[in-house]
Amino acid sequence: MAGIAIDKLVKRYGATQVVHGIDLTIEDGEFVVFVGPSGCGKSTTLRMIAGLEDINDGTISIGGQVVNRLEPKERNIAMVFQNYAIYPHMSVAENIAFGLYTSGLDKAQKRKRVEEVAEVLGLTKLLERRPSALSGGQRQRVAIGRAMVRDPAVFLFDEPLSNLDAQLRAQMRLEIKRLHQRLGTTIVFVTHDQVEAMTLADRIVVMRDGHILQVGAPMELYEKPADVFTARFIGSPTMNVVPAKATADAGRSTLQLGETPLAWSGLLPPEVLVGVRPQELRVLEQGESADLVLSGTVVVVEPLGPETFVHVEAEGGLLLASASAKHPPIVGSAVRLGASASGLRLFDAKSERAL
Repeated sequence: MAGIAIDKLVKRYGATQVVHGIDLTIEDGEFVVFVGPSGCGKSTTLRMIAGLEDINDGTISIGGQVVNRLEPKERNIAMVFQNYAIYPHMSVAENIAFGLYTSGLDKAQKRKRVEEVAEVLGLTKLLERRPSALSGGQRQRVAIGRAMVRDPAVFLFDEPLSNLDAQLRAQMRLEIKRLHQRLGTTIVFVTHDQVEAMTLADRIVVMRDGHILQVGAPMELYEKPADVFTARFIGSPTMNVVPAKATADAGRSTLQLGETPLAWSGLLPPEVLVGVRPQELRVLEQGESADLVLSGTVVVVEPLGPETFVHVEAEGGLLLASASAKHPPIVGSAVRLGASASGLRLFDAKSERAL
């Protein structure tokens, strides 16, 4: 096992710079997930760690050794791709054993190692099958097994679940999490799915336009996002963000938003953005009050079993709020939305950084 140190890492394609001098330390045995929209640089960073992309500037160290000039096979890493990339003419056992092609082990040693990995991944009864006789989740486990069989210091996963349906994705998330808990190997996982990030990671790295915006534990990013982008990207459904005015007097500020002004300790800039998650913005019952109250009209109702979300046209635009699952409001009805002050997140309107 080994930690990873990334120092002032830069990647360019011609005159276009796609990774802008990022710094990151990944501890030995840590599960770190890179998230961000397409084109943010997360997969490029992963491929530079793997040695599949050249580094234009900066360094990457694995286990204390700078690996900039090492070939992928010399880095003691294993990578699992979005495409399973398993061989259709080989059995499960042969596909897993392919990871030992250059290991120098004899046939008996290879077979023992394959059987050990198959036992961990629940593939023992499938070793003689061909990939065409496997489900999508089983094929992905074979791809993971081919990486595991080498006993690498670091696992790299490049959006490995994106080709699976929702049920299989949930199943494979659980299996990857259990695998990490069992092996304790350093894992770097790339995804654009924040649910995967929240459920898998020890720490999440949020990237945008080749920059790292925030690094932290899942709940730290959820509760204390450093900027509007992170606030909207982490959490499902996405956070509501509405503009508001603030006035200051005697070291305190007053937010001009909703039915009544909202007092706020400390000084705020004149223009702020107020963030509130749909789970914390609820449809108020008749006569009910809250710190922040907004009025609007229901335009869409989304029943989701134990909870219901409603889209409301209100001050600040279209907002998403939670409602009673048993007695949701009807489309076209007028509603009042309420949230407590503790559920609000404030951002500077110009920089979009958290206040």
